[in-house]
Formats: sequence, C-alpha cells, structure tokens
Amino acid sequence: MATMASFFLFFPIPTINACTKSSPLIPLHRFILPQSLNFCPFPSRFHSLLTSSHFLPLASISHDALPFSDDTPEEDPLQSLAEAQLAVSEYLQRFGVSEDESVSIASNSPRFLKMLVDAVRELDETSMWVSWSKERGELDGFGFKEKVALMAMEKGDCGQVAFLESVGMNLSSAMNVARYLSGEMLPSLIYKVKYMKELFFSGSGDGKLIGKNARRMMTNLSIPPDDDVQQTLSFFEKIEARRGGLDMLSSSEESFRLLLESFPRMLLLSVESHVKPMVEFLEKISIPKERMRSIFLLFPPVIFFDTEVLKSRIMAFEEVGVEVTVVGKLLIKYPWIMSNCIDGNLKQIISFFELEKASIENLPFNGFVWEGAKVKGDNTRYLFSFLLPLWFKLPFIFVLSIHILFLFIPSSSHSVFLFAFPELNFYGVPNASIINAISSWPLILGSSTSKLQLMVDRFDGLGVRSKKLGQVIATSPQILLLEPQEFLQVVSFLEEVGFDKESVGRIIARCPEISATSIEKTLKRKLEFLISIGVSKTHLPRAIKKYPELLVSDPHKTLLPRIRYLRQRGLSERDIASMVGRFSPLLGYSIEEVLRPKLDFLVNIMEKPIKEVVDYPSLKDMLGKNDEEFSVAFLNYKRTAEHLRPPT
Repeated sequence: MATMASFFLFFPIPTINACTKSSPLIPLHRFILPQSLNFCPFPSRFHSLLTSSHFLPLASISHDALPFSDDTPEEDPLQSLAEAQLAVSEYLQRFGVSEDESVSIASNSPRFLKMLVDAVRELDETSMWVSWSKERGELDGFGFKEKVALMAMEKGDCGQVAFLESVGMNLSSAMNVARYLSGEMLPSLIYKVKYMKELFFSGSGDGKLIGKNARRMMTNLSIPPDDDVQQTLSFFEKIEARRGGLDMLSSSEESFRLLLESFPRMLLLSVESHVKPMVEFLEKISIPKERMRSIFLLFPPVIFFDTEVLKSRIMAFEEVGVEVTVVGKLLIKYPWIMSNCIDGNLKQIISFFELEKASIENLPFNGFVWEGAKVKGDNTRYLFSFLLPLWFKLPFIFVLSIHILFLFIPSSSHSVFLFAFPELNFYGVPNASIINAISSWPLILGSSTSKLQLMVDRFDGLGVRSKKLGQVIATSPQILLLEPQEFLQVVSFLEEVGFDKESVGRIIARCPEISATSIEKTLKRKLEFLISIGVSKTHLPRAIKKYPELLVSDPHKTLLPRIRYLRQRGLSERDIASMVGRFSPLLGYSIEEVLRPKLDFLVNIMEKPIKEVVDYPSLKDMLGKNDEEFSVAFLNYKRTAEHLRPPT
C-alpha cells in the first residue's frame, strides 16, 4: 500500500470533485465499487459486440488517429479504443444518460478517453495495479475496460468533462467549467446545453455583424464600465487576442463554446424558471428567437438578469420617449444599453442636450407668480445676480438649480414656471432630435458628457447650436463620437476651399456627413471630379454651398449617370458645366422622376430646343414647378427676353 501511495504522490490522477448529487449506484470513495463494473442500468448492446456502429468504425481508423499511444504491441489499439469507449459509455449511463446519448459523448471526447487510457497504462507499466490488488484484493479479474471505468470514477466529475468536450471544448476548458457545475446532474446539464444551443445559436446569418458591433462597443465606450460591461469587454478582448479575433463570433459552434468557457454560470440557471421567461419577455418586445444569439453574445451578463430588471431598464427608455419596439430593435445590435452604467448615463445625456447653450442672460428674471404668491422682482434679481456667474462657469449648477427649484414648486405650477421662463422650452436641443439620435445611434449612450461637450463646443464655434445642432445629431449622431482633431481638419480643408466659418457651419449643418469624411480619399477627389467636368475653381464654393451633398455623393452611382443623361439629350460639356456652376443640385435630381419629364415636356409639348434650358435663369424654379406652372413661367421669360433684346 505504501508503494501505491508513493505512486499517487508523484503521479496524481487528475480529479475535479466528488459527485455530491448522483445516483446511489455511483461510488463516492476511491476504488470502492458497490456494483460490478459490468452492471449498467441500461442493457448495453456492446457487451458482446464491441465493433458496433455507434462507436467510431474500427476498420477506418488509423493508428495515428487513436486517442492514445500504441506502445504495447501485444494489445490491439483498435480493440482498446472500443473497450475504452464502451467503458465511458456505461459509466455515463450510471448517471441517467440514455444509451444513445452516452455512446455519442464517448465517441466525441477523444482527449478525455486518452487521459483515462494513459492513466491505466501508467499503472500497468509500473505494476501498481498488481501491488494494490494483492493488498486489497478488489481488482481480481479486472480487465482493461473495467480499469478505464475506474479511472473515470476516480476523476469525480460525474461525466461532465466528457460531455463538455463532446460539445466542442478542449479538455482543459472542460475541466475548468466542470468545477462550476459540481452540483449539477449530468442529464440536467445535457438538457440545458441542448436547449440554449438550439435556442440561441440556430438563428439567421448575422455573425459578421456581431463581430462588427462588438468592435464598435470596444472603440466608443468612454464611461466608467460597471461589472457587467467590464466582463463583456474582457470577453471581447480575450477573443480578439486569439487567431481569428472577433470574427470567431460569426461561427455558431465556436461562439457557443467561447460563451460557455467565459460564463459557465449560465449552465446553473434554471431553464424553466429563468431562461424561458426571459425568452418570452424578449419576444414580447419584438425580438425574434433567431436574433437572440446576437443579444447573448454582445452582452452575455444579460442572461443573468431577472425579467423585472429588464423591464425597469426598458421603462427608463420609455420615460424619455423611446418606444418599446424601438428598444427591442436596439437590443439586437446594442444589448449592453441594458447595463446599469448606461441606465445612469441615459438621463445625463438627455439633460445635457436639453439644456445645452441655454441663453441664460435673456431669461425674464423679473419675478413670476404661482398659486397666488408673487416673488418680488428685486429679490429675484438679487438671487440671480449671485447665481448667474456660477451658471456660466459651471453649467451643471444651472441644471441642478432648476431641478431644486422644481422640487419646491408644486407640480401643478410647473407649466406656470415654464410660461414665465419660455426660453427654457426653446433653447437647447429639441427632445425629438435627442430621441432620434439615440434610436439611430445608441453608441452615444456609451459616451461621457465631457467627451460629447468637446464636439458640441466645436459645432458651437461654427454657429451650429440649439435647433441646428438638433438637426445634426438627429440625422448623423455618429458625428458626436468623432475626435475633435479630425473634425477640425475637415473645417480647415473647407476654409482652404474658400469658405468662412459661418459658411462652413451652414454646410456641415445641412450635410453633417461631410465632417466624418476622409479628406484624401473623398473630399479632394470630389473637388477634382467637379473640376474635371468643367466647374471652375472660382465657382466651386458656390456649387458646394448650394449643394453640399456633392462632397459625399458617389460619382459612379449618382453624379456620372446624370451627366451622361444630359449629354444624351444633346447638351455639351460646356452647357452642363454652366448649369452645374449655376445650380449644383441639378446633379442630385432623379433622372426618371424629374429630369426626363421636364426635358420631355420642354421638347415634346412646348416644342422648344433643348439648348434653351441652359439659359433659363432659375433651374431651381424650373425643376421645382409642375408642368403647367413651368410652361407659363417659361413663356413669360421668353417674351421678356425678346422684349429686352436690342433691335438688329
């Protein structure tokens, strides 16, 4: 026995834990078998025929593919493999696993099998089995299969490691995860894994978008993360460091394995009382089952949320004006907006934009009335003369003061207060614009107000504020997440073209996408294109000012097709250049809906030459009028032109 003890001191058999919840047939003490190893609660078809088709086909397996070495020539490796698989299969059936399921697990856990076989052969080679058998006598008549089963029992993981390897984990990960599941019965574990895998990973092919949205979260999050968000970021960083990076999330099998390895506690959740109610709740807010995969991969901790917690987080969005169905759509791409840190940041961002650049100096601080009590003008002016300097230097003091004031004013008088101070309603970014920005680009919820302030100040320097700023963030909220230096580079480029700051502000307010466009790859190339079609450099500022969208339009899909069409109708390059120089939106009008009908009417109905459209004083009026209005205006123009023409 001393010899046996010394062997385990230097060559310990890897174990995880004892099976604390198991069938009474499972031995809990080392090497003590209350039942014969040939006993199995499910009659096995392999007792007499080891070459069953349920296991790996013996004739088709090369020796190199075996999960263990073949150093012992007196044994048939293929026969040993079949016996080892049979031993593990019968071992798994002791925990209530069906025969077919146990055979599948045994056939798909080769590293677990190899570990058991190697342990048996080490004991055989050192004659430890013989020594221990002489002292205890329990191993008389034990063959290779029985010894493999004994090694499986010695591991103490109740079959969980073999099962976890069979679903795609490597052996070390399976052993780590099994440590979290010490109290979980194997049939229950199999049921949970199958349910979650089928539910969350059998959906549509949106895998590439999952990796893209994960990168967006990692790049744009600038607020202090809570524990759930930090776990998610760590999950992404670990995947990004592996070969394939976050694109691995596009693979259903690979992403499910990674999820189980990083969040093994999800297998402790009750399917009936936790997972299914969550699925039903997500379906109620318009999230189909086939898209839930995205939610649990982009924010895995959400699976641990109680439905009541989810309801409260969604209610926070409803309170600021975001509809439930919109929240459901956002969760598919940005489920981390359900985190606690985003819940707190949501209200801060709303307040930040609503009160941004409020014109405090214009507020009518002459007193106001509520519920029969009048605040004297002198007292009011004295109070605000003290607060105004603080408000200008520290805007958050202004926000805090208004909130405190509302606490002391009865709710029935809030409207009276706002009536007395109408500027509070009309300065700042409109609430509808804020809601549109959040709904179309929720990444701004992960940005701190201090970072947003940097970009808002840049817009303010160009005269873009209040409602104009609202239009910008409603149409292109991603602009707020730009680095200020990138934004200033675009502003400098437009100034070099010939615009002053006020004009740059108007251009960006009308077409915010310009501020996020590459100077080298897009803006310079668009200017070169306009020059190539005949627009002179002196006329470039005028053309861009009238139609800033020229700088972000695709030349091949938008601009060139319209130019080719005008050429086909008989206009020369010089004619087109003249028209674009005078009215650049011409290149933005639809060919089928505007250009073709107007030119056909001019030529076919009015019987005028196509060249006359070149000299028409206002192409905007021409293209904006209906046929009857255009006919009257055109004829009046021709009469006036003929009347003013000098006699020859």
